[in-house]
Amino acid sequence: MAFTNEQIAVLEGAIASGILTVRYADRTVTYQSLKEMRITLRQMRGEMAAQVPGRPRARRTIRLYQSGSGNV
Repeated sequence: MAFTNEQIAVLEGAIASGILTVRYADRTVTYQSLKEMRITLRQMRGEMAAQVPGRPRARRTIRLYQSGSGNV
């Protein structure tokens, strides 16, 4: 789903006000918690950033560490 800057601004405003119900154009969304709203906001910002042409994607590095000798 493509998000708009206006939708992001509305959600940011709701988070700042502590309101769990947000209205986007003809839709009304009621979130269960502030945590859910922050997760959604992070997703919206990520998708907006991915739409910017010429911008490289962020790289994620996962490092694994095993302690001990590895012998069983």
